[in-house]
Amino acid sequence: MKHSVAVGAALTAASYSRVMGANDDISIAVVGFNGQGSGHIDGFNKPGKGSRVVAICDIDEKVIAEKVAELKKDGHSVETYIDFRKMMQDKNIDAVSIATPEHQHITVASHAVIAGKHAYIEKPMAHTIAEGRYMVNLAKKYKRVIQHGTQNRSSNGVNEGIAFIKSGKLGKCRLAKAINCQRRGEIGHKEDQPTPPHVHYDLWLGPAPVRPFNLNRYHYKWHWWWDYGSGDAGNDGSHQIDIARWGLGVDLPKAVTCSGGQLWYRDDHETPDTQMATFEYDEGYVVYEMRLWTPYKQEGHDNGNIFYLDDGWVSIGRKGWEAFTKKGESIGGSGHRGGDHKESFLNAIRSGNPNDVTANVLEGHYTSLLCHSANVAMRVGKRLQFDPRTELFVGEGAAEANKLRTKEYREGFELPEWA
Repeated sequence: MKHSVAVGAALTAASYSRVMGANDDISIAVVGFNGQGSGHIDGFNKPGKGSRVVAICDIDEKVIAEKVAELKKDGHSVETYIDFRKMMQDKNIDAVSIATPEHQHITVASHAVIAGKHAYIEKPMAHTIAEGRYMVNLAKKYKRVIQHGTQNRSSNGVNEGIAFIKSGKLGKCRLAKAINCQRRGEIGHKEDQPTPPHVHYDLWLGPAPVRPFNLNRYHYKWHWWWDYGSGDAGNDGSHQIDIARWGLGVDLPKAVTCSGGQLWYRDDHETPDTQMATFEYDEGYVVYEMRLWTPYKQEGHDNGNIFYLDDGWVSIGRKGWEAFTKKGESIGGSGHRGGDHKESFLNAIRSGNPNDVTANVLEGHYTSLLCHSANVAMRVGKRLQFDPRTELFVGEGAAEANKLRTKEYREGFELPEWA
Protein backbone atom coordinates (compact mmCIF):
# COMPACT_ATOMS: atom_id res chain seq x y z
CA MET A 1 0.00 0.00 0.00
CA LYS A 2 1.54 3.30 -1.06
CA HIS A 3 1.87 6.17 1.39
CA SER A 4 -0.56 8.38 -0.51
CA VAL A 5 -3.27 5.71 -0.33
CA ALA A 6 -2.72 5.10 3.38
CA VAL A 7 -2.85 8.78 4.26
CA GLY A 8 -5.89 9.35 2.08
CA ALA A 9 -7.75 6.56 3.84
CA ALA A 10 -6.84 7.97 7.23
CA LEU A 11 -7.96 11.46 6.32
CA THR A 12 -11.26 10.16 5.01
CA ALA A 13 -11.74 8.21 8.23
CA ALA A 14 -11.42 11.37 10.35
CA SER A 15 -15.18 11.84 10.10
CA TYR A 16 -15.70 8.41 11.69
CA SER A 17 -15.15 9.63 15.25
CA ARG A 18 -18.18 8.11 16.98
CA VAL A 19 -20.53 9.95 19.32
CA MET A 20 -20.99 7.75 22.38
CA GLY A 21 -23.79 7.59 24.88
CA ALA A 22 -23.06 7.64 28.60
CA ASN A 23 -23.49 3.86 28.87
CA ASP A 24 -21.76 2.86 25.63
CA ASP A 25 -18.64 0.70 25.72
CA ILE A 26 -15.62 2.40 24.19
CA SER A 27 -14.46 0.25 21.27
CA ILE A 28 -10.74 -0.50 21.35
CA ALA A 29 -8.36 -1.93 18.76
CA VAL A 30 -5.02 -3.37 19.94
CA VAL A 31 -2.03 -3.28 17.59
CA GLY A 32 0.84 -5.62 18.44
CA PHE A 33 0.12 -8.16 21.15
CA ASN A 34 2.80 -10.81 21.29
CA GLY A 35 4.09 -9.28 24.53
CA GLN A 36 2.80 -6.22 26.36
CA GLY A 37 -0.17 -5.97 24.02
CA SER A 38 -1.76 -9.10 25.51
CA GLY A 39 -2.07 -7.14 28.74
CA HIS A 40 -3.72 -4.34 26.77
CA ILE A 41 -6.32 -6.78 25.45
CA ASP A 42 -7.02 -8.09 28.95
CA GLY A 43 -7.13 -4.59 30.43
CA PHE A 44 -9.46 -3.07 27.86
CA ASN A 45 -11.70 -6.03 27.08
CA LYS A 46 -14.44 -5.47 29.69
CA PRO A 47 -17.76 -5.69 27.80
CA GLY A 48 -20.54 -3.93 29.63
CA LYS A 49 -18.09 -2.29 32.02
CA GLY A 50 -16.89 0.58 29.89
CA SER A 51 -14.73 -0.82 27.11
CA ARG A 52 -14.58 -3.64 24.60
CA VAL A 53 -11.80 -4.89 22.33
CA VAL A 54 -13.36 -5.10 18.88
CA ALA A 55 -10.26 -5.52 16.71
CA ILE A 56 -6.71 -6.83 16.95
CA CYS A 57 -3.84 -6.29 14.53
CA ASP A 58 -0.47 -8.01 14.20
CA ILE A 59 1.87 -8.85 11.35
CA ASP A 60 2.37 -12.40 12.64
CA GLU A 61 -0.51 -14.65 11.53
CA LYS A 62 0.48 -17.31 14.06
CA VAL A 63 0.20 -14.79 16.92
CA ILE A 64 -3.21 -13.66 15.62
CA ALA A 65 -4.52 -17.23 15.39
CA GLU A 66 -3.39 -18.03 18.94
CA LYS A 67 -5.03 -14.91 20.37
CA VAL A 68 -8.29 -15.44 18.45
CA ALA A 69 -8.48 -19.03 19.76
CA GLU A 70 -7.88 -17.75 23.30
CA LEU A 71 -10.60 -15.11 22.99
CA LYS A 72 -13.07 -17.60 21.52
CA LYS A 73 -12.77 -19.71 24.67
CA ASP A 74 -14.30 -16.76 26.51
CA GLY A 75 -17.02 -16.37 23.89
CA HIS A 76 -15.47 -13.19 22.46
CA SER A 77 -14.97 -12.49 18.76
CA VAL A 78 -12.93 -9.70 17.18
CA GLU A 79 -12.07 -8.35 13.76
CA THR A 80 -8.49 -9.19 12.77
CA TYR A 81 -6.06 -7.16 10.70
CA ILE A 82 -2.52 -7.55 9.45
CA ASP A 83 -2.03 -4.01 8.09
CA PHE A 84 -2.91 -1.38 10.70
CA ARG A 85 -3.60 1.17 7.97
CA LYS A 86 -6.57 -0.82 6.74
CA MET A 87 -7.83 -1.16 10.30
CA MET A 88 -7.95 2.64 10.68
CA GLN A 89 -10.85 2.73 8.20
CA ASP A 90 -13.05 0.81 10.65
CA LYS A 91 -15.51 3.42 11.93
CA ASN A 92 -16.53 1.24 14.87
CA ILE A 93 -13.16 1.76 16.52
CA ASP A 94 -12.97 4.64 19.02
CA ALA A 95 -9.40 4.19 20.24
CA VAL A 96 -6.24 2.30 19.39
CA SER A 97 -3.92 0.72 21.95
CA ILE A 98 -0.37 0.47 20.58
CA ALA A 99 2.16 -2.11 21.79
CA THR A 100 4.16 -2.59 18.59
CA PRO A 101 7.94 -2.41 18.50
CA GLU A 102 9.03 1.11 19.38
CA HIS A 103 9.96 2.17 15.85
CA GLN A 104 6.28 1.82 14.87
CA HIS A 105 4.68 3.60 17.87
CA ILE A 106 4.27 6.98 16.19
CA THR A 107 3.69 5.50 12.74
CA VAL A 108 0.58 3.74 14.07
CA ALA A 109 -0.46 6.52 16.47
CA SER A 110 -0.32 9.25 13.82
CA HIS A 111 -2.63 7.32 11.49
CA ALA A 112 -4.98 6.65 14.40
CA VAL A 113 -5.19 10.29 15.44
CA ILE A 114 -5.75 11.53 11.89
CA ALA A 115 -8.48 8.88 11.54
CA GLY A 116 -10.27 10.46 14.50
CA LYS A 117 -9.26 7.84 17.06
CA HIS A 118 -7.67 8.23 20.47
CA ALA A 119 -4.43 6.41 21.28
CA TYR A 120 -2.84 4.60 24.20
CA ILE A 121 0.89 4.39 23.37
CA GLU A 122 3.35 2.13 25.12
CA LYS A 123 6.59 3.59 26.44
CA PRO A 124 8.70 5.18 25.22
CA MET A 125 6.10 7.14 23.30
CA ALA A 126 8.35 7.92 20.34
CA HIS A 127 11.39 6.38 18.68
CA THR A 128 13.11 9.77 18.22
CA ILE A 129 12.99 13.23 19.74
CA ALA A 130 11.48 14.70 16.58
CA GLU A 131 8.71 12.09 16.53
CA GLY A 132 7.65 13.06 20.03
CA ARG A 133 7.16 16.73 19.19
CA TYR A 134 5.33 15.72 16.00
CA MET A 135 2.91 13.62 18.06
CA VAL A 136 2.27 16.47 20.52
CA ASN A 137 1.37 18.78 17.64
CA LEU A 138 -0.77 16.17 15.87
CA ALA A 139 -2.77 15.31 19.00
CA LYS A 140 -3.42 19.00 19.64
CA LYS A 141 -4.55 19.60 16.05
CA TYR A 142 -7.01 16.69 16.03
CA LYS A 143 -8.03 17.08 19.69
CA ARG A 144 -7.40 13.42 20.46
CA VAL A 145 -6.68 11.83 23.84
CA ILE A 146 -3.21 10.28 24.21
CA GLN A 147 -2.22 8.19 27.21
CA HIS A 148 1.47 7.32 27.56
CA GLY A 149 2.24 3.89 29.03
CA THR A 150 4.08 5.16 32.13
CA GLN A 151 1.51 3.59 34.42
CA ASN A 152 3.11 4.70 37.69
CA ARG A 153 1.45 8.06 37.04
CA SER A 154 -1.84 6.38 37.93
CA SER A 155 -0.61 4.70 41.13
CA ASN A 156 -2.13 6.28 44.22
CA GLY A 157 0.91 5.25 46.24
CA VAL A 158 3.42 6.82 43.83
CA ASN A 159 1.31 9.99 43.70
CA GLU A 160 1.49 10.12 47.51
CA GLY A 161 5.26 9.78 47.41
CA ILE A 162 5.62 12.55 44.82
CA ALA A 163 3.31 14.78 46.89
CA PHE A 164 5.49 14.17 49.97
CA ILE A 165 8.64 15.16 48.07
CA LYS A 166 6.98 18.38 46.93
CA SER A 167 5.55 19.14 50.39
CA GLY A 168 8.88 20.51 51.60
CA LYS A 169 8.82 18.41 54.80
CA LEU A 170 12.37 17.27 54.08
CA GLY A 171 13.46 20.46 52.34
CA LYS A 172 14.27 20.90 48.67
CA CYS A 173 15.02 18.03 46.32
CA ARG A 174 18.22 18.71 44.40
CA LEU A 175 18.97 15.32 42.85
CA ALA A 176 16.67 12.53 41.65
CA LYS A 177 18.19 9.16 40.82
CA ALA A 178 16.53 6.72 38.41
CA ILE A 179 17.79 3.16 38.96
CA ASN A 180 17.37 0.44 36.34
CA CYS A 181 19.20 -2.47 37.91
CA GLN A 182 18.26 -6.03 36.92
CA ARG A 183 19.47 -9.14 35.11
CA ARG A 184 18.50 -9.46 31.47
CA GLY A 185 19.43 -12.61 29.63
CA GLU A 186 21.88 -12.71 26.77
CA ILE A 187 20.51 -13.20 23.26
CA GLY A 188 23.49 -15.05 21.81
CA HIS A 189 24.35 -15.01 18.11
CA LYS A 190 21.96 -15.90 15.30
CA GLU A 191 22.40 -16.03 11.55
CA ASP A 192 19.99 -14.33 9.15
CA GLN A 193 17.32 -16.68 7.81
CA PRO A 194 14.36 -16.75 5.41
CA THR A 195 11.29 -15.01 6.75
CA PRO A 196 8.80 -17.47 8.28
CA PRO A 197 5.70 -17.82 6.06
CA HIS A 198 3.36 -16.57 8.81
CA VAL A 199 5.29 -13.28 9.26
CA HIS A 200 4.58 -10.20 7.12
CA TYR A 201 8.10 -8.91 7.53
CA ASP A 202 7.83 -5.87 5.28
CA LEU A 203 5.03 -4.54 7.47
CA TRP A 204 7.03 -5.38 10.60
CA LEU A 205 9.97 -3.33 9.29
CA GLY A 206 7.67 -0.44 8.44
CA PRO A 207 9.78 2.73 8.36
CA ALA A 208 13.01 0.91 9.28
CA PRO A 209 15.74 0.03 6.75
CA VAL A 210 15.40 -3.28 4.93
CA ARG A 211 17.53 -5.97 6.53
CA PRO A 212 17.35 -9.79 6.34
CA PHE A 213 15.06 -11.50 8.83
CA ASN A 214 16.83 -12.50 12.03
CA LEU A 215 15.26 -13.93 15.20
CA ASN A 216 17.60 -11.73 17.26
CA ARG A 217 15.93 -8.66 15.80
CA TYR A 218 12.38 -9.98 16.11
CA HIS A 219 10.01 -10.67 19.07
CA TYR A 220 11.15 -8.61 22.08
CA LYS A 221 14.81 -8.75 21.06
CA TRP A 222 14.19 -5.80 18.75
CA HIS A 223 14.70 -3.64 21.87
CA TRP A 224 18.46 -4.08 21.52
CA TRP A 225 18.82 -2.60 18.02
CA TRP A 226 18.85 1.12 17.20
CA ASP A 227 16.70 0.63 14.09
CA TYR A 228 13.77 -0.54 16.22
CA GLY A 229 14.35 0.41 19.88
CA SER A 230 16.31 2.55 22.31
CA GLY A 231 17.85 -0.10 24.53
CA ASP A 232 16.73 -0.42 28.12
CA ALA A 233 16.89 3.34 28.64
CA GLY A 234 13.65 3.59 26.68
CA ASN A 235 12.34 0.11 27.41
CA ASP A 236 12.36 -0.03 31.22
CA GLY A 237 14.35 3.05 32.15
CA SER A 238 11.57 5.28 30.86
CA HIS A 239 9.54 4.35 33.97
CA GLN A 240 12.25 5.41 36.40
CA ILE A 241 13.26 8.48 34.37
CA ASP A 242 9.62 9.56 34.27
CA ILE A 243 9.25 9.32 38.05
CA ALA A 244 12.56 11.14 38.62
CA ARG A 245 11.57 14.01 36.36
CA TRP A 246 8.10 14.14 37.93
CA GLY A 247 9.41 14.23 41.50
CA LEU A 248 12.04 16.87 40.75
CA GLY A 249 9.34 18.90 38.97
CA VAL A 250 11.21 19.44 35.69
CA ASP A 251 10.53 19.10 31.97
CA LEU A 252 13.43 19.45 29.51
CA PRO A 253 17.12 19.67 30.52
CA LYS A 254 19.67 22.29 29.58
CA ALA A 255 22.43 19.68 29.12
CA VAL A 256 22.92 15.92 29.10
CA THR A 257 25.98 13.70 29.59
CA CYS A 258 25.98 9.95 29.09
CA SER A 259 28.40 7.06 28.80
CA GLY A 260 27.64 3.40 28.28
CA GLY A 261 28.72 0.19 26.68
CA GLN A 262 28.87 -3.60 26.79
CA LEU A 263 30.46 -4.79 30.03
CA TRP A 264 28.59 -8.08 30.33
CA TYR A 265 26.95 -9.10 27.04
CA ARG A 266 29.02 -10.94 24.46
CA ASP A 267 26.32 -11.33 21.84
CA ASP A 268 24.40 -9.56 19.07
CA HIS A 269 23.27 -6.56 21.17
CA GLU A 270 23.86 -3.10 19.68
CA THR A 271 22.56 -1.18 22.70
CA PRO A 272 24.47 -1.03 26.03
CA ASP A 273 24.09 -3.21 29.10
CA THR A 274 25.62 -0.48 31.29
CA GLN A 275 24.71 3.20 31.05
CA MET A 276 25.11 6.32 33.22
CA ALA A 277 23.41 9.60 32.31
CA THR A 278 23.11 13.01 33.95
CA PHE A 279 20.42 15.51 32.95
CA GLU A 280 21.17 19.04 34.11
CA TYR A 281 18.48 21.54 35.18
CA ASP A 282 18.58 24.83 37.03
CA GLU A 283 16.51 23.15 39.75
CA GLY A 284 18.82 20.13 40.17
CA TYR A 285 19.96 16.97 38.42
CA VAL A 286 18.34 13.76 37.24
CA VAL A 287 20.78 10.85 37.23
CA TYR A 288 20.07 7.57 35.42
CA GLU A 289 21.92 4.37 36.36
CA MET A 290 21.46 1.24 34.26
CA ARG A 291 23.05 -2.15 34.85
CA LEU A 292 21.49 -5.16 33.14
CA TRP A 293 23.78 -7.65 34.90
CA THR A 294 23.14 -6.90 38.60
CA PRO A 295 20.08 -8.85 39.86
CA TYR A 296 20.34 -7.49 43.38
CA LYS A 297 18.97 -4.49 45.21
CA GLN A 298 20.94 -1.34 45.95
CA GLU A 299 19.61 1.47 48.13
CA GLY A 300 16.58 -0.76 48.59
CA HIS A 301 15.88 -1.17 44.88
CA ASP A 302 16.42 -3.16 41.78
CA ASN A 303 14.30 -0.80 39.69
CA GLY A 304 13.22 2.40 41.42
CA ASN A 305 14.03 5.95 42.43
CA ILE A 306 15.83 7.82 45.20
CA PHE A 307 15.17 11.51 45.79
CA TYR A 308 17.86 13.33 47.77
CA LEU A 309 16.51 16.27 49.77
CA ASP A 310 18.10 18.73 52.21
CA ASP A 311 17.01 16.84 55.33
CA GLY A 312 16.56 13.27 54.14
CA TRP A 313 15.57 11.13 51.21
CA VAL A 314 12.53 9.49 49.64
CA SER A 315 12.54 6.05 48.05
CA ILE A 316 9.98 5.03 45.41
CA GLY A 317 10.06 1.47 44.09
CA ARG A 318 7.97 -1.42 42.87
CA LYS A 319 6.40 -2.00 46.30
CA GLY A 320 5.63 1.62 47.16
CA TRP A 321 7.38 4.60 48.73
CA GLU A 322 9.08 5.50 52.00
CA ALA A 323 10.59 8.68 53.43
CA PHE A 324 13.65 8.86 55.70
CA THR A 325 15.26 11.60 57.76
CA LYS A 326 18.97 12.27 57.32
CA LYS A 327 19.50 10.01 60.36
CA GLY A 328 17.82 7.16 58.49
CA GLU A 329 14.59 7.21 60.47
CA SER A 330 11.46 6.21 58.50
CA ILE A 331 8.80 8.91 58.73
CA GLY A 332 6.16 7.74 56.27
CA GLY A 333 5.26 5.73 53.22
CA SER A 334 2.82 3.27 51.69
CA GLY A 335 2.36 0.63 49.02
CA HIS A 336 1.21 1.38 45.47
CA ARG A 337 -2.46 1.17 46.47
CA GLY A 338 -4.66 1.16 43.42
CA GLY A 339 -4.94 3.31 40.36
CA ASP A 340 -5.90 2.15 36.86
CA HIS A 341 -3.93 3.65 33.97
CA LYS A 342 -6.26 2.30 31.31
CA GLU A 343 -9.32 3.55 33.19
CA SER A 344 -7.75 7.02 33.24
CA PHE A 345 -7.52 6.83 29.44
CA LEU A 346 -11.15 5.74 29.10
CA ASN A 347 -12.36 8.47 31.46
CA ALA A 348 -10.58 11.14 29.40
CA ILE A 349 -12.21 9.85 26.22
CA ARG A 350 -15.61 10.11 27.89
CA SER A 351 -14.95 13.61 29.23
CA GLY A 352 -13.55 14.78 25.89
CA ASN A 353 -10.64 16.44 27.71
CA PRO A 354 -7.16 15.17 26.66
CA ASN A 355 -5.70 16.56 29.89
CA ASP A 356 -7.81 14.23 32.05
CA VAL A 357 -5.32 11.40 31.53
CA THR A 358 -2.55 10.91 34.08
CA ALA A 359 0.25 10.69 31.47
CA ASN A 360 -0.66 12.97 28.60
CA VAL A 361 1.09 13.34 25.26
CA LEU A 362 3.34 16.18 26.43
CA GLU A 363 4.53 14.29 29.51
CA GLY A 364 5.11 11.26 27.29
CA HIS A 365 7.19 13.38 24.92
CA TYR A 366 9.30 14.88 27.71
CA THR A 367 10.13 11.50 29.25
CA SER A 368 10.84 9.89 25.87
CA LEU A 369 13.07 12.84 24.99
CA LEU A 370 15.22 12.26 28.07
CA CYS A 371 15.66 8.60 27.17
CA HIS A 372 16.65 9.45 23.61
CA SER A 373 18.89 12.39 24.54
CA ALA A 374 20.85 10.08 26.86
CA ASN A 375 21.41 7.68 23.96
CA VAL A 376 22.36 10.53 21.64
CA ALA A 377 24.93 11.89 24.11
CA MET A 378 26.36 8.39 24.57
CA ARG A 379 26.65 7.81 20.84
CA VAL A 380 28.17 11.23 20.17
CA GLY A 381 30.49 10.92 23.16
CA LYS A 382 30.13 14.50 24.41
CA ARG A 383 28.34 16.55 27.04
CA LEU A 384 25.58 18.07 24.95
CA GLN A 385 23.86 21.38 25.59
CA PHE A 386 20.15 21.40 24.86
CA ASP A 387 17.78 24.26 24.08
CA PRO A 388 14.38 23.42 25.64
CA ARG A 389 12.66 26.10 23.55
CA THR A 390 13.66 24.70 20.15
CA GLU A 391 14.30 21.12 21.33
CA LEU A 392 17.61 21.18 19.49
CA PHE A 393 21.11 20.40 20.66
CA VAL A 394 23.39 23.44 20.58
CA GLY A 395 27.11 24.06 20.93
CA GLU A 396 29.88 21.51 20.57
CA GLY A 397 28.73 18.23 19.05
CA ALA A 398 25.34 19.66 18.09
CA ALA A 399 25.59 18.93 14.35
CA GLU A 400 26.18 15.23 14.90
CA ALA A 401 23.65 15.05 17.74
CA ASN A 402 20.85 16.74 15.83
CA LYS A 403 21.16 14.14 13.06
CA LEU A 404 20.15 11.58 15.70
CA ARG A 405 17.09 13.65 16.71
CA THR A 406 15.25 12.04 13.80
CA LYS A 407 15.56 9.18 11.31
CA GLU A 408 14.97 8.30 7.70
CA TYR A 409 11.58 6.75 6.86
CA ARG A 410 11.38 4.03 4.27
CA GLU A 411 9.28 4.86 1.22
CA GLY A 412 5.66 3.96 1.81
CA PHE A 413 5.97 4.39 5.58
CA GLU A 414 6.58 8.12 5.92
CA LEU A 415 4.69 9.89 8.70
CA PRO A 416 1.54 11.66 7.47
CA GLU A 417 1.46 15.45 7.74
CA TRP A 418 5.13 15.48 8.68
CA ALA A 419 6.55 18.99 8.35
